[in-house]
Amino acid sequence: MGADRSGSAGSVPARSARRSAVLASSIGTLLEYYDYYLFGLAAAVVFPAVFFPSEDPLTGQLSSFATFAVGFVLRPVGGIVIGHIADRFGRKKALILTIVAMGIATILIGVLPGYRQIGVAAPILLVILRLLQGFSTGGEMGGAVSLAVEHAPPRSRGLYGTLLLSGAGVALLVSSGLMALFSMLPDRDFLAWGWRIPFLLSFVLLVAGLIIRMRVGETPDFERARKKSAGARIPLVAVLRRPRNVIYGVLFGFANSIGGYVITTYGASYVKKDLGMPASVALTATMVAAGAQIVLAPTWGALSDRIGRKPVFLGGCVGLAVVIFPVFWLFETKNPVLVAVAMVLGFSVFVMAMSALSQTILSELFDTRSRVTGVNLGYQLTAVLGGGFAPYLSALLVGATGAVWGVGIYVIAGCVLSAIAMLLLPERAGRPLPEPAAEPKAATV
Repeated sequence: MGADRSGSAGSVPARSARRSAVLASSIGTLLEYYDYYLFGLAAAVVFPAVFFPSEDPLTGQLSSFATFAVGFVLRPVGGIVIGHIADRFGRKKALILTIVAMGIATILIGVLPGYRQIGVAAPILLVILRLLQGFSTGGEMGGAVSLAVEHAPPRSRGLYGTLLLSGAGVALLVSSGLMALFSMLPDRDFLAWGWRIPFLLSFVLLVAGLIIRMRVGETPDFERARKKSAGARIPLVAVLRRPRNVIYGVLFGFANSIGGYVITTYGASYVKKDLGMPASVALTATMVAAGAQIVLAPTWGALSDRIGRKPVFLGGCVGLAVVIFPVFWLFETKNPVLVAVAMVLGFSVFVMAMSALSQTILSELFDTRSRVTGVNLGYQLTAVLGGGFAPYLSALLVGATGAVWGVGIYVIAGCVLSAIAMLLLPERAGRPLPEPAAEPKAATV
């Protein structure tokens, strides 16, 4: 049996190395997004009461979602800093840094006293820990997807890249499942200590992820590029020399970033606060959607390897624009089964058709010596400009109008931007990854 080739010519990673790379990427992404999703779910159903108590429920909700959004501010910074480490010194070092930073921040949130215990210091400390989460997440996806796709055969990069989203699906399933389980406690117990247990369990994932990532090796593409490099370089400068890739990389992610956070994070809050349903209904629906994501993410990735990234992505984009209003209509039935159907339809089917491909598409735009920085910059700027403020803006729109039509138009506008950008991007499915350009002799650290 012949050796399988990786994404770039000349590199032939062994199957064992590929398995290790995919496992290290997926497990680390599981931890990162377990922690990040956990914060989003808690921001929807816990933090307004624990850290932002107010006579006005909308004020508490907006304050909680503002803290959620703050985490996105440092994501581009983390993407640049950690991307520089990954592109200059190795994917492995960067990915160990992200997993440790995220694990520490999440565990500390789990033991953080509430507003009634330490007053205004509680939300201030929560914001600081959220910023650390954002910094860590900013560097995670670029390094993880580069580790995966640089080990992948050209005709399987879509599948390899989307396995990370299966890891994120497991993270959403576990985080929402644990929050749903503990939300069945009496409200007093859940708000006092029940919500903290899922945050503290992050320690287990931290240890497991750290062990796995410490054992993985660098990609053949990175090792070859490092040997060829004639001098030091600044990966961010290399990325900004091709601004069109960054601009398109930001714009095409708007639909899945806005849509994902509107449906899962704001949707959970809408079901609980606006419709008056138990928190367990929203959390269980999110858990069902996460289970579907685990299966559908690699399905979309494998399909994109066969028919191209653009048809699959554009199908998800158009589909989300069509179903966003029906998703909220299903929420408003207050039927737990139909709420779960809405989550699966909007998030797992259509958002995931885009989100599962986003990192792979970005990785195919940049060469080895600036790939992690390029992926991080495009992905995290989209997260800041799109998804980070989506729950906050959705709550404002519904609070101002008393209806969800503004939220639907907001999501559809994101779909239009993404569709235009995707139509302008080249199709790279099945083609070799871009080779590094000649290194300028004058480049400095």
